[in-house]
Amino acid sequence: MADKEMELSFDQALKNLEELVGKLESGTLSLEESMDAFDKAMKLSQLCEKKLSAAEQKIQKLTKLPDGSLHQEPITLE
Repeated sequence: MADKEMELSFDQALKNLEELVGKLESGTLSLEESMDAFDKAMKLSQLCEKKLSAAEQKIQKLTKLPDGSLHQEPITLE
């Protein structure tokens, strides 16, 4: 993936992905343009997934213990 794409924020990558999907769904692109757009969309999708995964790993739950102290633990997604 290009360095430029790696520097995108999650929100910008998602916006770009949505724009590419819109172009693909419109049916107005040539086959070559569609293939290029699909390739870019897949890379953006992977970037979004990586950024979401990194964010999930940073999220912690604070739990108050019986003695009043706070304890951090990972949030488990069900």
